[in-house]
Amino acid sequence: MSSAAAHETIDVAALRVGMFVQLDLGWLSHPFPLSNFRISSEDQIATIRALGLKRVRWSSEQSDSGNAAAASAAAPLAAEAAVPAESPEARARREHRERLRAERAALMQCERQFAEAARELKRAFDLVGAQPAEAGTHAAALAKGLADKMLGADELCIRLLSEAAGDKASTHALNVALVSMLMGRSFGLAEADMLDLGAGALMHDVGKLDLPDRVRHREDHFSAAEQRLYEEHVAFGIAQARKMSLTQGATLVVAQHHEHADGSGFPLKLGTDRMSPLARIVALVNRYDNLCNPHVIAHALTPHEALSTLFAQSKTKFDTAILGAFIKMMGVYPPGSAVQLTDDRYALVVSVNSSRPLKPRVLVHESGVPRDEALLLDLEHADGLGIRRSLRPQQLPATTLAYLAPRPRVAYFFEPVRDGDAPA
Repeated sequence: MSSAAAHETIDVAALRVGMFVQLDLGWLSHPFPLSNFRISSEDQIATIRALGLKRVRWSSEQSDSGNAAAASAAAPLAAEAAVPAESPEARARREHRERLRAERAALMQCERQFAEAARELKRAFDLVGAQPAEAGTHAAALAKGLADKMLGADELCIRLLSEAAGDKASTHALNVALVSMLMGRSFGLAEADMLDLGAGALMHDVGKLDLPDRVRHREDHFSAAEQRLYEEHVAFGIAQARKMSLTQGATLVVAQHHEHADGSGFPLKLGTDRMSPLARIVALVNRYDNLCNPHVIAHALTPHEALSTLFAQSKTKFDTAILGAFIKMMGVYPPGSAVQLTDDRYALVVSVNSSRPLKPRVLVHESGVPRDEALLLDLEHADGLGIRRSLRPQQLPATTLAYLAPRPRVAYFFEPVRDGDAPA
């Protein structure tokens, strides 16, 4: 891009196929292989708009001169004047299609970023044995990338993923790290604490790499000897954290992620007063993810059930303030919850604004509407409409279950609250 063209910017609403753009975003902030490229499809435009940018840099010299895109960008008013007036019905259909396209693009972006982070995390796990210092550097860099993205946004949505690429260990660790860091953000943690929280959460189960496969996941049928061996993953994790040169704050997370507020945890039976504040967060989020995504999938709870279980049966085991903040952030119906609305329609919670969690965004089963045109409702803007109850997937009618297609395992990412988040 020439020095003159490098300073040209354009409103994202005026982007067209054929334009050559430059995205000034950091690592993990966009799903494209390169930051500068020629737009080749409407889906790419929708993805760029979903990034939350107002304007982007572009080069008229490198744009496709034979395409009307550059001309329409240079004279947007003339282009708009040439468009015939739309009827209200046609405009409503067009806006609905645009919202759906932006929603799909945003979901794809979150899934690509989750997959990229999972690959980076697996690379760190693979290095632990032979190159522990390099593994620690990878974990710290991933925590920094996630923190930069989180701390750079005013408001964030917690987003349910329809696909979560990655092996089970990486997906669990990444889930725990993402939700723990969102919790840290809600508490206003300083950047250094956020980095300790992220690196510690990413590596909280690193000691399991030293366990036999058969005892890496705690089961009710474990003998006393198997339970003792399973619990040793914490001591192994501390040793690995030191080899990896993790910070003291991150190492304490690894050391205390199975401790409980009432002193019933392991290995040291610490109470709240002796636990690191960061470890208290990870201990809770780790338990939540294990309830939603257990080793035996038949034992999985829905996100709503997991939250209810934590509150009803385990609230003495976790810091009261952290549990309350967790429920407030995730909402009574966390992403992934199947629900029935107050007008009797069925829906799947797909995202929650972590600042305003009581009215999530839901995907609604509407008979006669194809799934790829499914109604997306932001309940914050839907007057008089709310959630009546949560349901297990097995309680949904067969047609609804096929339409909403809730995933057997739950994975989360986050995205900035987008302008125009309103009822579809």
